[in-house]
Amino acid sequence: MAGLQYLESQRNAQPELAEWYNSLADLYQRKLWHQLTLKLDQFVALAVFQAGDALIQLYNNFITEFETKINLLKLAHFAVIVSRQYAERESAFSYLEGVIEKLQATKELRIEEPILYVKLQIAAFKLENGDKKECKKLLDDGKTTLDSMTDVDPSVYASYFWVSSQYHKFHREFSEFYKSSLLYLAYTSVESLSETFKLDLAFDLSLSALLGDNIYNFGELLSHPIIKSLLGTKVEWIYYILQAFNAGDLVRYKELCSVHKAALVSQPALVENEKKLLEKINILCLMEIIFSRPSEDRTIPLNVIAERTKLPVEDVEYLLMKSLSVHLIEGIIDQVEGTVHVSWVQPRVLGIPQVKSLRDRLDNWLDKVHTALLSVEAETPDLVAS
Repeated sequence: MAGLQYLESQRNAQPELAEWYNSLADLYQRKLWHQLTLKLDQFVALAVFQAGDALIQLYNNFITEFETKINLLKLAHFAVIVSRQYAERESAFSYLEGVIEKLQATKELRIEEPILYVKLQIAAFKLENGDKKECKKLLDDGKTTLDSMTDVDPSVYASYFWVSSQYHKFHREFSEFYKSSLLYLAYTSVESLSETFKLDLAFDLSLSALLGDNIYNFGELLSHPIIKSLLGTKVEWIYYILQAFNAGDLVRYKELCSVHKAALVSQPALVENEKKLLEKINILCLMEIIFSRPSEDRTIPLNVIAERTKLPVEDVEYLLMKSLSVHLIEGIIDQVEGTVHVSWVQPRVLGIPQVKSLRDRLDNWLDKVHTALLSVEAETPDLVAS
C-alpha cells in the first residue's frame, strides 16, 4: 500500500521520528480511524513539520488513503494546516477547493461545517492577497451558514471570528476588530496559542479598546488571561494605560504619557487620536465619579466634575451630553443649579478595587438596614413580637 510505503521511507529518512511513524502505520493497518486522527493531530504539531513542504507530502502520500474515513471536520483541520505550507497562494486555493469537492462528494450530514471551515481559510488567504471584496463575501456567506446551524464546533466559530477580526483590522475598524477578537478568544484556548501570537493579539486588542468608538468598558479585556502577555515586554506600558482608563484616572494617564512618550509617538494611531483619547478618559473619569457615590447621592455639582477632569464647566456640560448621547448614563443637567442628577449608569465589568468599593457600600447599606430594624423594634415592640 502506497501509504505504508511512504511511512516506511520517512522512517528510514528520519530515524528520530521512527516511533511516530510506527504508531501511524499500526493504527492505519488496524483501521482505528479515531485513534489515528488523534495521533495525526499531535504529529502535525511537531516543530519539525512547521517549515518546508513536509505536511503537503504527508497529506498527498498518506492522509489521502483514508481522508473520508475520519471525522470530516478533522480532515478540514488537517487540510487548512497543510494549505499554509504552499509557497504559492494559487496552489493553496486549488488544493483547498479540491478538498471542498471531496467533502461535498461524501454527502454526509452536517457537511456544511467542515466546508465552512475550509472556506474561511480561503477567505483569510484572499485577505492576505488584498482581495477584500471576495473575503467579505465569504465572511457574509459564512455568517449565514453559521446562523442556520446548531451545535457548531468551537473551532469553526473561532475561525470565523479570527478572519472577521483580520478583515476589520485591515480596514482600521477598531470597535469591530475588538468585538471579533474577543469572540475569537471566547472559542479558543489561550494555552494553545504561541507566546508571540498572544503578545501581538494582546497589543492589537489594547490599541483597539483605546481607539474604538463606544468602547468604554475595559474590565472584560483586563480580566482576560491574554492581556498578561504584555507584562515584562517592551509594550507593557499599554497595559498600564488600559488600567488608567478603566479607573478613569486622568492623573495616572498623563504620568504614563510623559514617561512613555517615545513609545506612544511610535504608534501613529495613538498620536492621530490624542484628543479622542483625552475625551474618552474624561468620560471614564466621570463614570468613576458617579460609581463612587452612593445611590442616594447622585446629584453631582458640575464644579466637582470639573475639578476631577481638569476641564472648564462649559466643557463638562459637553462631556455630560456626550455621555448621555452614547447612553453611558441617564440623567438631567440643571444649568441653573450647576448640577447633574444621574439616574442610571451603564453596567461595567468591575476590577478588584471597584468590587472592594462595592463591598464597602453594601456593608454600609446593611448597617443602615440594621439600624432601621432596631428603630422599628424599639418603637413598635408589640407589633414586632406578634
